[in-house]
This record gives sequence, structure tokens and C-alpha cells, in this order.
Amino acid sequence: MKKLIIYNTLTRKKEEFKPIHKGHVGMYVCGPTVYGDAHLGHARPAITFDLLFRYLLYLGYKVRYVRNITDVGHLEHDADDGEDKIAKKARLEQLEPMEVVQYYLNRYHHAMEALNVLPPSIEPHASGHIIEQIDFVKRILDAGYAYISEGSVYFDVEKYNQQHHYGKLSGRNIEELLETTRELDGKSEKHRSIDFALWKKAQPEHIMRWHSPWSDGFPGWHLECSTMGTKYLGERFDIHGGGMDLMFPHHECEIAQSTAALGHESVNYWMHNNMLTINGQKMGKSLGNFITLDEFFNGTHPLLKQAFAPMTIRFFMLQAHYRSTIDFSNEALEAAEKGFERLKEAYQRLQKLKASEHSSIDTTGLRQRCEEAMSDDLNSPIVISHLFESAKAINTISDGKATISANDLKELQETWKVFTEDLLGLKMKAESDNKNLHAYQKAVDLLLNIRLEAKKNKDWATSDKIRNELTALGFSVKDTKDGFEWNL
Repeated sequence: MKKLIIYNTLTRKKEEFKPIHKGHVGMYVCGPTVYGDAHLGHARPAITFDLLFRYLLYLGYKVRYVRNITDVGHLEHDADDGEDKIAKKARLEQLEPMEVVQYYLNRYHHAMEALNVLPPSIEPHASGHIIEQIDFVKRILDAGYAYISEGSVYFDVEKYNQQHHYGKLSGRNIEELLETTRELDGKSEKHRSIDFALWKKAQPEHIMRWHSPWSDGFPGWHLECSTMGTKYLGERFDIHGGGMDLMFPHHECEIAQSTAALGHESVNYWMHNNMLTINGQKMGKSLGNFITLDEFFNGTHPLLKQAFAPMTIRFFMLQAHYRSTIDFSNEALEAAEKGFERLKEAYQRLQKLKASEHSSIDTTGLRQRCEEAMSDDLNSPIVISHLFESAKAINTISDGKATISANDLKELQETWKVFTEDLLGLKMKAESDNKNLHAYQKAVDLLLNIRLEAKKNKDWATSDKIRNELTALGFSVKDTKDGFEWNL
């Protein structure tokens, strides 16, 4: 195997990757909470760890890639307080919670497919592993690192920190935090506010609940990843990834839970992609800059000047190293669109080149340079720069100002395919023009608005005909209180 260097967030340094089991890699990545459409925050970790997944396979490893789906336990206010986000959506829309989950999971999968993100080996749901999570809580209780309070079970951070180091991943000063978070009024179920829920007793109005030894309730948000990671990858596995925003408290809690239950840490390498901003601001619904992937693809958000194809989004993200911040703007995306078009043009020219008897220009060494960049902590920007440098030679040959031998041409074509399509995951064939795509979206919206008018006029025949014809063409149409939603 070629040497692979990755940055380990836990040790805060680059390290040579050495898998636990020779030739095999276990990788766990935190997936989405499916209560709304996929947005840019979902896209970056998906693309980052898709790149890692692809490169590990290229290096010859057999990879078990687990990406979880959070469909219970992620509460509205914080990890331990408020209404379950999915249950709230179900209540407001008068749906079953799993109906909400399935609808948005389907849309998430469509978005990932558009971004050419490979599916994981296993995609477990938190709600499908309640028994395992209850067993995990029992192990933590038996080890003495948790306590029961009014039907809920909480992790005792202070006791854990006396024997281990809570805060080692994020670098937080937990001792100082413990001194300032003692509950004095006796109203809280927790001993300390820093303690976190392993199991929550469900309030009467709570829809999603299961029976446990402590109460009818539901698992805490942090618990699912420790449980499912252990179930599918074993008590020790190689890589755990996710966005930097999950480092504290989510991943910090995972380390504590696993260490408490298993007697040792379970992850060898922690990897985190950095944050993204829009026009220099953090993305958020309250700021009006929260843009879903569908809105990017369709150009329907007020902040967007045009639609941006999925491959433009992917290329833009890969132009930055996964540990650097990314700022999205129309101008930056337009530049990425032009850059990707130039790369595709070079790729298409490469396919049309004719071999000569000899090479009059040096095109060798590209594969080695790209491998060196990928092996240096997935340095995709350097890979892209090498490809652009190689494009100059391709254009020179295409213009008849240089020649290339059959062997050199074959190697160049194979290298470009491997690094653009197989590893960077870019679709190099021409995609629909963005203007045509936008017009197509508008045409579908027009039809569905006509259908709304027909429904208002009780013209059920026209309404049903439009819906049935669109369904037959492969469209999924959903009526909402504000109008409609659709996807292909």
C-alpha cells in the first residue's frame, strides 16, 4: 500500500495512516438529521469523505463505510432540551414521524446522487437500533459513569473527567467549565449542566418513544453514533469523520461514552472538515442566507444570480482543502463554473488526440504528482492544479504544436480519468446548460401552478391529469400548505 498521511484532529498533527486490520478500513461518518432539505452544510462532509472513501479504494483497501441517519433524539433547543425536530415536523404537518424521515431521506439521496457522492456501505438509522442503544446505556451505568434521574439517564462528566480527559478532542478546558456549571437551585434533573442525556424520559406529548428499564422514552442524540459505530465496525475502528461543528459536544461525548462502556477509546483517527460561510457570514435561516442544494441546482433562492449545476458545487468544494474554510458567493461559484468548463474542455480534447510515433512534449509524471498530493491529507486543490498544468500540454498537442506517443497518450488518458472521474468524482461529460435547466424548472412550476388554479376551481379532472402525467414521467409531487414541492 502507498503511504497515506492524514490529519488526526485528536492529536492535532498529520500522521501516517495505519489501519487496525491489514488491507481493511472501518470508517464512520456522521450523516444528516432528516427533517428538512439537504443544504450546503450537508454537502461538504459528504464530498470530503466521499473523496477519502474513493482514495482508500484506489489504494487497494477494502472499506466498510458507515454513514448514519439521525431520525430520533435530535432535540430542537440543544442536545437534551426541547422537542424532537422530526416529531415537531410530523406534528405540524400531521404526518407520521417516519413519513417525514422517508420524504427528506429520499430528497437527501437525490441530492447526494446529483453531487456524485457514492453511497456508503451501511446507512443505519438511529430508530432501528434502540435495543442496542439501551444495552449501551446499561454498560455505561454498570461502569459507574452515569446516573438515573426522574426516568432519564445522564452521563456523569465530572466523574468521567476524574479518570479520563473529557475535552481532549476539542481542546476545551472542562475543569473550568465544571466549576461554573454546578446546579444550585435543585430544579434540574442533571447533577451538572455539562452532563448529557443517554436516555430521556418522554413527556406525554412526545410522539417517538420506546420502552426501557428506566422509562418510556428515547435515546440521546450522542448515543447513536457510539452504538452503531461499535455494532458495525467493532470496538476499535480506524476513522471517524464529520463537520468541525460536531467536534463539541457531539464527538467529545462519543469519546466519553465509548470509553466508559468499552474501557477504551474506539477511534484511531478523527477527521473533520472545516466550516463554510456565505458572503462572509455563517449560514443560518435567521440571516436569510440558508440555501438548500435544490435551490442551488435550480437557482431559486433570492441570493443566487443563477442556477449552479451539482458538478460546479462539487468542483468548487474540491478547489479548497477540506480543512480550510469555504466562503460561498455568486462570484466564486461563477469562477468555479468557468474553471470546471476549462477542465472539461481539456478532458474532451484529450479523448480526441491522435498518437504519433514520438512525444515531442513531456507529459509524464502526472499520476505520481497527483498521488503525492492525494496522499498528503487529501490535497485536492493541488491535484486540480496539476491537472490544469497538464491541460496546457493537451492544448498544445491538440493545436498541432507538439506530438505524443501512443504509450504516453494512453497513460495520460488513464491518469485524467482516474483523477477527475474516479477520485475527484467529477462528471466530465457535458451536462445540460444551466439556462436550459432553469427554463425546465420554470416549466414544471408553471404546470403545477395551473394545477393549483384547477384545484381552487374544483376542476379535479385537470388537476388529476397534470399530477398523473407528471408522475408517469418520473416526478414526485407533494402538496404543502404553501403550495407544492416536487423533485425528479
